[in-house]
This record gives sequence, C-alpha cells and structure tokens, in this order.
Amino acid sequence: QVQLVESGGGSVQAGGSLKLSCIASGAIDAAFYLAWFRQTPGNEREGVASITINGRSSYADSVKGRFTISRDNTKNTLYLQMNSLKPEDTGMYYCAADRSMLDFFPGYKYWGQGTQVTVSS
Repeated sequence: QVQLVESGGGSVQAGGSLKLSCIASGAIDAAFYLAWFRQTPGNEREGVASITINGRSSYADSVKGRFTISRDNTKNTLYLQMNSLKPEDTGMYYCAADRSMLDFFPGYKYWGQGTQVTVSS
C-alpha cells in the first residue's frame, strides 16, 4: 500500500504563487509515475501535470509556462510550483501514483485526500 498526503494549498489572489507538496509513504519507491490532478464541484478530475520515473514532465495546456512539477525521490515527495495563478486554477488538487505510465488518464491506483486551492480575482 502507498499513502499520499498533500499540503500547501490555500487562498491567494490572482497572480500569486503556491507550492504544493505530496509526501508518499508505505510501499513507494522511485519506480512510480506521479501526477497532479484537480477537480471542481460538478466537474471531472482533470490532469494538471505528470512526471515519469526519469523526471520527464507533461503539462495541461492551461498551465504550461506557469506550473512546474518536480519530484525528490530521496524524500518521497512530489511538488507542484504554481505561479501566475488565475481564478480558473481554483479547485481541489490531488496527487496520484501508479507503477504504470498513465499521464493524465485518471486510473492511478493511489490518490491523496487533496488540498484546496482558491484563487480570487
């Protein structure tokens, strides 16, 4: 089993920045593909950024150039640096882990409980 715990969410004005963290514990190792998803009420969970075991990253078009995903395998931690935040970035952000490369397909086996990000205009 793998446990994921997100932190770093909060309320910020448009143009501001936040850095999310996701600490993994349990049977986690560097051979997991990781990703960040976000969800707003009434909408499906959407992929925001993903990172492979080799550190190659992918981003949704809506966040390219503003968000940066990174991982520190020595600390079993996934990060999401979010800059130039917009009101449409508001949502519950979840980290996800799986041994398969799922990119933005929401079929990851392990999920955190989420951390809320609210961006006001």
